[in-house]
Amino acid sequence: MGNLNKVMLIGRLTRDPEIKEFSNGGKVANIGFAVNNSRKNQQTGQWEDVPVWVELKAFNRETGRKTADIAAKYLRKGQQIYVEGHLVLEEWAGKEDGKKQTKMVVYVDDFQFLDKREEGADSAAEPKPRAAKKTAPAEENIEDVPF
Repeated sequence: MGNLNKVMLIGRLTRDPEIKEFSNGGKVANIGFAVNNSRKNQQTGQWEDVPVWVELKAFNRETGRKTADIAAKYLRKGQQIYVEGHLVLEEWAGKEDGKKQTKMVVYVDDFQFLDKREEGADSAAEPKPRAAKKTAPAEENIEDVPF
């Protein structure tokens, strides 16, 4: 039987993307993200939202889409987005004790903006994008990505 590693989430950014550039020219956007699970409170009988905190990483690809650049330019804390990606178990040695550390992260393959455009004076200056294009040619400039 084959394997499937696919994640689809709708939630909100918990912070602005943090951009890291590598010496080889690569770039990653580290994105805090939260989704809500609902559960019934046994004491009150009411349904409650329980947040699930997820770390996302969006990379610029050598060929194709520059997801880290798009995230840095357009994503902000509090925005609601739809994310498609895959799970990766990151591993490293602890700085203090050298013990193996691990963290499950979602590597972003694609995302779409779900928030509606804000009305008012600021909306005329630069329109907010509505959906990210899934496959962009390698030579496409970030300014040319149609939304």
